[in-house]
Amino acid sequence: MKRVLSGIQPSGNLTLGNYIGAMKNFVKLQHDHECYFMVVDLHAITVPQEPAALREQTEAVAALFIAAGIDPSKASVFLQSHVPAHAELGWIMTTLVYMGELERMTQFKDKASGKESVGAGLFTYPALMAADILLYNADLVPVGDDQKQHLEITRDLAQRFNSRFGDHFVVPEPYIPKVGARIMSLDDASKKMSKSNPNPGSSIALLDEPDVIRKKISRAVTDSGREVKYDPANKPEVSNLMTIYSHCADISIADIEARYEGQGYGPFKKDLAEAVVGALEPLQQRYKDIRASGELTRILRQGAEQAGEIANRTVREAKQKMGFVLP
Repeated sequence: MKRVLSGIQPSGNLTLGNYIGAMKNFVKLQHDHECYFMVVDLHAITVPQEPAALREQTEAVAALFIAAGIDPSKASVFLQSHVPAHAELGWIMTTLVYMGELERMTQFKDKASGKESVGAGLFTYPALMAADILLYNADLVPVGDDQKQHLEITRDLAQRFNSRFGDHFVVPEPYIPKVGARIMSLDDASKKMSKSNPNPGSSIALLDEPDVIRKKISRAVTDSGREVKYDPANKPEVSNLMTIYSHCADISIADIEARYEGQGYGPFKKDLAEAVVGALEPLQQRYKDIRASGELTRILRQGAEQAGEIANRTVREAKQKMGFVLP
C-alpha cells in the first residue's frame, strides 16, 4: 500500500476548484492508500495573518476535509503545527537547500512581486514543504500544476540527503489527475480558480449560499458565441464551465454538448448553477454538523497522534544519520 501526503493552506475560503482539483481526489485515494491530509497552518504565516481569522480558517478547512468525504478512520487529518517535527525537519531542509534553487521558484517571484519587503519564510517555504512530504516518506503527492516545481525541489533534497548521509528518504512522485486537476477562474479562464483572488466573483466558495452560487455563475464570463462546445483553445471560458458541470453532475462532456446543442448559454448556465448547488448542499450540511458537534477537536488530536508517530521517528533517524547526539 502506497503512502499519500497532501495539504491545503488555511488562507482564504476554499473554492470549488479546491474541491474538484484536490479534495475529491483525496476521498478516492483514502480507500486504497495510507493517507495523511493536513491543514498547513505553518505555511499560512509566511504572509501576515490576523490571529482570529487564522484560527477560524484553520478549523474551517479541517472541517471541510471531513465534510468532503475524508473518513478519519481511513485517513489521518491533522494540523501541521500539531506535529512539531514539521518545523524541525523544515530547518534541516533549509540547511540543505541552495539559495539559487530558492531564487528560481516561480511562486516566490509571483508572491514577492511589487512588495517592498518580503519575509524570509516566504523565501524558504519550499524547504518546509519538502519536510512535510519527506517526514512521511510519501510515495505519492497530489499536487496541482503550480506545485510541480516545489515537488521537484523536494525530490532533489531527498536525493541530496540520501547521498550525503545514507539512504533514508523516499523520493516522492507527483500524483496529478488527468481530469479536473485545474479549475479556472470564472472571470478569467487563463488563471486558476484561487481562494486568494480579491474578486469574489472569480470563484465559488464551498460555503457560498445557493443564491450566491447562482448569481456568480450567471455572471461568469463566456464568449460572444452561443455554442456550448468543449474547445479549450478557442472557447476556454465555456470549456471551463463545462468541466465544472461534468464534475458536479457526474456526466460526460459529450453529454453536455448534446444536451445544450442549439440552446445557447442561458439554459446551460441555469442548469450548471443547479448542478453546483446540488453538489455542494450535502457538503455544506455535513460541515455545519461537524462544527456544531465539537468532534473536530478529537479528530485533529487523533490525526496528529497518528502522523506524529511516523514523523517523530523519521526526524529522529535523520538526525542520527547526520551526527546529532540524541537524548
